[in-house]
Amino acid sequence: MNKRQRLASIGAAFALGVTTTMTSTAALSAGLIEQITIVGSQRVEPETIRTYLTFQEGDEFSSRQVNRSLKKLFSTGLFADVTFKQEGGNLVVNVVENPVINRIAFEGNRKLDDETLEAEVTLRPRVIYTRTRVQQDVERILTLYRRSGRFAATVEPKVIQLDQNRVDLAFEIKEGSQTGVEKIRFVGNREYSDGKLSEIVRTRETRWYNILTADDNYDPDRLNYDKELLRRFYLSRGYADFKVTSAVAELSPSREEFFITYTIDEGPRYEIRNIALNNSLRGLQEESLDGIVTLEQGDWYNADEVDESIEDLVDNIGYQGFPFVRIEPQIERDTAEQKIDLTFNIEEGPRVFVERININGNFRTLDRVIRREFQLVEGDALNAAKLKRSKKRINDLNFFEKVEINQVAGSAPDQTVIDVSVAEKSTGSLSVGAGYSSTSGAIGEFGISESNLLGKGQKLGFKASIAAEKTKFDVSFTEPYFLDRELAAGFDVYKVTQDLQDTSSYDISRVGMVLRASYPFSDNMTQSWNYKLDQTTVENVQSNASTLIQEQKGEEITSSITHSLVYDKRDSQLMPTEGYRLGVSNTLAGLGGTVAYLQNQVNGAYYYPLDDQWVLSAKGRLGHIIGLGEDVKMQNRFFLGGDNLRGFESSGIGPRDKLTSDALGGEYVMNATVDMRFPLGLPNEYQISGVLFSDVGTVTEVNPSNSNVQDASSIRTSVGFGISWISPMGPIGLDWAIPLMKEDYDKTEYFRFSLGTSF
Repeated sequence: MNKRQRLASIGAAFALGVTTTMTSTAALSAGLIEQITIVGSQRVEPETIRTYLTFQEGDEFSSRQVNRSLKKLFSTGLFADVTFKQEGGNLVVNVVENPVINRIAFEGNRKLDDETLEAEVTLRPRVIYTRTRVQQDVERILTLYRRSGRFAATVEPKVIQLDQNRVDLAFEIKEGSQTGVEKIRFVGNREYSDGKLSEIVRTRETRWYNILTADDNYDPDRLNYDKELLRRFYLSRGYADFKVTSAVAELSPSREEFFITYTIDEGPRYEIRNIALNNSLRGLQEESLDGIVTLEQGDWYNADEVDESIEDLVDNIGYQGFPFVRIEPQIERDTAEQKIDLTFNIEEGPRVFVERININGNFRTLDRVIRREFQLVEGDALNAAKLKRSKKRINDLNFFEKVEINQVAGSAPDQTVIDVSVAEKSTGSLSVGAGYSSTSGAIGEFGISESNLLGKGQKLGFKASIAAEKTKFDVSFTEPYFLDRELAAGFDVYKVTQDLQDTSSYDISRVGMVLRASYPFSDNMTQSWNYKLDQTTVENVQSNASTLIQEQKGEEITSSITHSLVYDKRDSQLMPTEGYRLGVSNTLAGLGGTVAYLQNQVNGAYYYPLDDQWVLSAKGRLGHIIGLGEDVKMQNRFFLGGDNLRGFESSGIGPRDKLTSDALGGEYVMNATVDMRFPLGLPNEYQISGVLFSDVGTVTEVNPSNSNVQDASSIRTSVGFGISWISPMGPIGLDWAIPLMKEDYDKTEYFRFSLGTSF
């Protein structure tokens, strides 16, 4: 029988019920039971039924014993009806067996497949049918649909009677539409508007433009998460007594939308009056703890900063040889003056060791890729600061959408188990870039990369840049743990062909390779070494090109080694909002080849959060190159413009030939940018932000000096506005920039566009 035929017969099917003839019990008369007769059994043996009776032949008739037997028989779930009848000295037990399920079917389900529903229900073919178990399975199916946001779903069980006391069971499902959130209300908020608090919670009101998110569907688990988000928000802003008194979700009569109401009690805002450290550890150098607590007298109370200070204190104390330490913040409120006295009580903590580290959710990424980012291993003393850094290192892999680390009790009081739960995301990327300048026209880039190759954490990429003036191909590979050590090793192979006829009156091609190796020098410092072998050819030099360019015609081979140090204190390598990064690099060429020079560069970046999603940042670079026994070749000089100095073309500023306007590059470079990222008032899930920026820079000095060279060391500046969107297709950026300070011979560019996607 197919599904369509089965549905046609459902209308004629009947539901099995359980009826009990209790009057037969009352009708039993006193006397001895001479014989017990079992009637109606089909699959269950009569002797099996006798074992459930609390009396036997030769016993006296007893209404109490008959009632107990009746309950025991029904409790087995084998029978739909049981009656007792007395015929003289003979007691007849008449049973109606529950049918056996022949087949289970699901009808009307489209959003959840049969396999998902079968895994949830407990009834199976060849299992005894009972009405109670059917209703339990109906509730399980409804729970599945509610989890997916479909509270209007209905499930009706239908029974089709077959021969030999068998039935087919069909669950007729009407899935309904997803139940959205019509309105989110806040009651009790005085300091922050409903609009501001709506940005804090993850649940969103259902609107037509929320097509890219499921957060506008009601989810009770998300409601609890929203309560915690509200609590964190207020506690980080001084409201130490804040609480969510209730979070109510009311379903509309149509069952198509919810109305969610959060009732909150903000309480007063507290200012810190005193901060103290109370140390009970012998031998601890208390003066080493000065400056670790970031909160100061007069600041608003901030629970996040209290937690960060505790982690920093535990970290510092642990390095002094105290692995087991517990720091409890003691908060004394003065509600009259709305002041808080904050004391950090430092004492010896329980001796707890890591028994085991469990990793869940990594279906693609190998366990060892995650484990090697841990700064704790089984058997180590539990260290909260190292646990926090381990989580940051796993997040910085950029392999996972979510990383959660929890501690659960181990097999002994001094043992703990660390549970790591991750949610993987796409690690492959397909990028497309585009730009436009008044002189070069349209340019395009294509790239494909995988940053977690075969789940081993290896990075493999190919990038091509194709335009009328420039073609570039680059293949790169990186093994982050070479020889199973914390040593990242890799290589790049590239070929670049560039038409610079319009800007410098020549063509240039490069073919080469780079061998790379880097390793952590300390917790925040990384040291790296690169070896580069490059063949550069300057060709197709125009006859009227600058004499300085004509002198460069031909082929050069560069063999160089680069050393760099990077000190990184940013809160994230991916999307930093706070901290700084400092770097220095030195490149020495002349280890063979035909070129010899020494290049030195320093760079830095600083990030400062002004408010939620408002981040001010400053970045800069200084560089100098000097020839060793020879002049610096043009292809090794610094060029500035484009991405590193918006408002100007690539190589748009710096020394130029007066007669030909050819860009010559310089031996000194300085460029910096200050920008501020801010929200545009759109829903957070769209990840669209604006940026205001100002770029400055200069490139100067060509050796040897030439009277035909225009070389002004003046500072060039520009200001602009940009939009950044982390779209489903990848990052999209638009930049508009206007030069404010420039030389007459500089080349300007007002608009840049870029597009990327992920797969």
